[in-house]
Amino acid sequence: MPEGHTIHRLAQDVRARFGGRKVRAASPQGKFAEGAARIDGEVLTDADAHGKHLFLGFGGAGWVHVHLGLYGKFTFGTGPAPAPVGQIRLRLTGDGEDGAGVYADLRGPTRCELITEDEKFAVEERLGPDPLREDADPERAWARVSRSRTTVAALLMDQKIVAGVGNVYRAEVLFRHGIDPYRPGRGLSRTEWDAIWADLVELMHEGVRNNRIDTVRPQHTPEAMGRAPRVDDHGGEVYVYRRAGLACHVCGEPVRTAGLAARNLFWCPACQPS
Repeated sequence: MPEGHTIHRLAQDVRARFGGRKVRAASPQGKFAEGAARIDGEVLTDADAHGKHLFLGFGGAGWVHVHLGLYGKFTFGTGPAPAPVGQIRLRLTGDGEDGAGVYADLRGPTRCELITEDEKFAVEERLGPDPLREDADPERAWARVSRSRTTVAALLMDQKIVAGVGNVYRAEVLFRHGIDPYRPGRGLSRTEWDAIWADLVELMHEGVRNNRIDTVRPQHTPEAMGRAPRVDDHGGEVYVYRRAGLACHVCGEPVRTAGLAARNLFWCPACQPS
């Protein structure tokens, strides 16, 4: 599932292509036909992201609320939009800044619905603070984490506690701070939590800029260590995510994996001792 940096990057990309201009909207698949008809010809006034939720604003017509889920994907193109192929839930077309045609196709989202401003607020109220948002309040998350007996690895994946963190960022930030993923939330010190939050802010902003997740420090890059670059469809250089059985870049111990909260957890038992 795409993590928060991907959704914030999508908001930027949509805003850059369609922001402030009238947009044509259609639902070739038909499942969003009514919503597409209501925003067709309206101006895209904003594109916002909170955690893994994308919101496309169309003034008085409302907000298109998108959650990509496991299989959703936005693709962008320039020039005349081609004939629709596959299950396109929403197609946006318009003129770019240079006058050339631009389009965006949304396929396979878990959610694509037209909502009101109040409904958007209600969705965001259910979410925890997002490290990528300027209005994020890490105190809200700490108040829940510091009282919880649940493992810190599970807490970081709970979107009601921290919005936007997924399997990659949770595994990597815990490794970077030497924290056993099975430690209960209330076992974290305030200093540790502040360091985790600050690191998430920095790593996820870098993810937005580069459109990929990189978490290794300069001394552990392929160039610095003389090792081959990582080859994985998720891209980016990481310490433990999807590296089960491989040697830890720091200590050489095999990386472990186990199931936790319906997802695969990755950690180094030597660098993250219990």
